[in-house]
Amino acid sequence: MDMVIVEADGGSRGNPGPAGYGAVVWDADRARVLAERKEFLGVATNNVAEYRGLIAGLEAAAELGAREVSVRMDSKLVVEQMSGRWKVKHEAMIPLADRARRLVAGFERVSFAWIPRKENSHADRLANEAMDDADTVAEVRTALRESGQALGRPAELGSGASNSTAAERDSGSDRGTLGQVAAAVAGGVVDSPASAATPAPGWTGALGRPTRLLLLRHGQTELSVERRYSGRGNPPLTELGRQQAANAAAMLARKGGIEAIVCSPLGRARETAEAAGKALGLPVRVLEGLTETDFGAWEGKTFLEAREQDPELHEQWLGDPSTPAPGGESFDQVRERVESVRRDLVALYPGANVLVVSHVTPIKTLLQLALGVGPSLLYRLHLDLASLSIAEFYPDGGSSVRLVNDTSYL
Repeated sequence: MDMVIVEADGGSRGNPGPAGYGAVVWDADRARVLAERKEFLGVATNNVAEYRGLIAGLEAAAELGAREVSVRMDSKLVVEQMSGRWKVKHEAMIPLADRARRLVAGFERVSFAWIPRKENSHADRLANEAMDDADTVAEVRTALRESGQALGRPAELGSGASNSTAAERDSGSDRGTLGQVAAAVAGGVVDSPASAATPAPGWTGALGRPTRLLLLRHGQTELSVERRYSGRGNPPLTELGRQQAANAAAMLARKGGIEAIVCSPLGRARETAEAAGKALGLPVRVLEGLTETDFGAWEGKTFLEAREQDPELHEQWLGDPSTPAPGGESFDQVRERVESVRRDLVALYPGANVLVVSHVTPIKTLLQLALGVGPSLLYRLHLDLASLSIAEFYPDGGSSVRLVNDTSYL
């Protein structure tokens, strides 16, 4: 794709107050919407929200493969600073502006133009929808707090790498949050909350305490032994798979610092999550968005069998994330629901360690989101059964990956 238009906006009801951003990517003729992004940010200023909208729009343009971008915003401050005519003086703006510039550097050409608010109505509407989410988030947090599910046990300090999880009951899509900051992973050592209360920004420039997602793949099933596509089918764990889940649970319990657990609705993930929940003394809550890809007609088939059945489609599917499996999902569709889960977890579990028990594609997608890279990661990254990876998402929009495919405890 040669050229796209990015329109972005952000707002804060109180400045600072409940804040959110919206971003929309149009085709070069501004006739067709190619992507939309919106997110509730918690308490922030207008300027922070506007920069976050710009960043989200540029990331979406990069994911679409655009080479040239025309950015249109009604924020004079952001447009002038990104054009280099005004200096970025406010401390909170510096890392956001730097992050936006790094994204700009990935395109062949980016231009910035100020437009009146009435011409930015699409992005403004998305930003207001994000801010409207504040009431919903607050209601869910209050309900879980009143029911005694908001807090896990106090974070424990271990001698090794800490793990993060989010708790989700089998009853469905209830969500909870934490009133305390969990212990943080730093260079393989768990720091106490007191020593890490106001962390200085690292070389990534990210500020604040991240929501840390510990991404645990389920244990072995018969289909995984035979290396068959295993999506919405529901094979149970094998005896080895149950042992893998127990080993992972024991490791997580030793490390401590986990405040919540969420998992896919599929049995193999729930079995793995329940082992962790028993070891950690935490409930397990199910999130539908964490389910594996629907492989449709390829379910239960080996790679070679699927390729022989649909050679052209299979080849296209492996190189194009917008192509669905026959009767199933595309990786773009998986990304959309996983991104929704990620936004919910960051909003509902700020600064917490959350255990996410899921499958290959959702876990790879969360790592892809944290790294800010394209879909090639889905095809090049290997994740073992019952392996652990760690992705962090910061309140200022930054993200990082701390661990990938650890199986040392198995």
